[in-house]
Amino acid sequence: MTTETSALMAPDPSAPFERGTITRRALRSDDVLIEIAYVGICHSDIHNARDEWAPGTYPMVPGHEIAGIVTEVGSAVTNFKTGDRVGVGCFVDSCGECDACVSGEEQFCNRKTMTYNSKDAQGNITYGGYSTHIVVREHYVLRIPEALSLESAAPLLCAGITTYSPLRHYNTGPESRVAVIGMGGLGHMAVQYAHAMGAHVTVISQTRSKEADGRRFGADDYRAMSEPGTLQALRGSFDLIINTVSANIDTTALLHTLRLDGTLVFVGLPVDPQAFQVSALTSRRRSIAGSNIGGIRETQEMLDFSAEHDIAAQVEVITADEVTEAFDRVVDSDVRYRFVIDAATI
Repeated sequence: MTTETSALMAPDPSAPFERGTITRRALRSDDVLIEIAYVGICHSDIHNARDEWAPGTYPMVPGHEIAGIVTEVGSAVTNFKTGDRVGVGCFVDSCGECDACVSGEEQFCNRKTMTYNSKDAQGNITYGGYSTHIVVREHYVLRIPEALSLESAAPLLCAGITTYSPLRHYNTGPESRVAVIGMGGLGHMAVQYAHAMGAHVTVISQTRSKEADGRRFGADDYRAMSEPGTLQALRGSFDLIINTVSANIDTTALLHTLRLDGTLVFVGLPVDPQAFQVSALTSRRRSIAGSNIGGIRETQEMLDFSAEHDIAAQVEVITADEVTEAFDRVVDSDVRYRFVIDAATI
């Protein structure tokens, strides 16, 4: 039978959140019903709810950093049972047949179903984790290790895997010199992962206001863009730059801070096109790249790595009544470092 679920929804792009009810589908044989405990607020939730990227479908229930407890499983489910601690990330289905899916890179499937503001294979609108329950196919459910609290694990399902994936892809290790641009929800995770992988880590932020935090998370060096000559002094320093910010940056100047064969990876999503001088690439065989969350296998690897190395998101737990205000605070960079909604208050 279907499940009636309380949810926090955006009725339109400019209205505050309000409570409502949505219907979760009846469990299929490979489905898992999850009672949501915590759900993180990602900046992409704000972009989607406020219609800043593409036309959305309203009322919208955002949320793709979901942590909770299994309460029921379908007849064919083998990997989960009632009581298990689990998570759900940015997508809840994919075709399973394309090259991306077969190679475990489901995040690049052209037919994947996003956790919210998307349509599933049956044409139904998906609703996300700003709710009390969710039904997800077994393959797209992640196991949360006991060493991780559910509230600090929730943001790992997006912020964590978004930064972990490019670090792994570019073989970050003890010989690596890594720069992280920005010390926000993504940046504070990137610093922790790069440090745990053994890299020498430099944070490049706008100011030094978060330097103590950056060093606590594992940064070996901390630089401020507001200080004259910062990027000039760092020329030829890095093997890899993880750019977590969504604002426009001086791409050419950043490219010059890379070593031979170094790579600048965008995980933040600036709205405006980014311009750069091609000679900044050709002079040292440098590259510009992008990365987008991770596949299910890699996301589980990230969760296990986080538990092994005592890595977690630093969170501020809020109630459902505080979400509208929290959106504005995220836009103003007034959070250290991730808001997480207590789903029991929805």
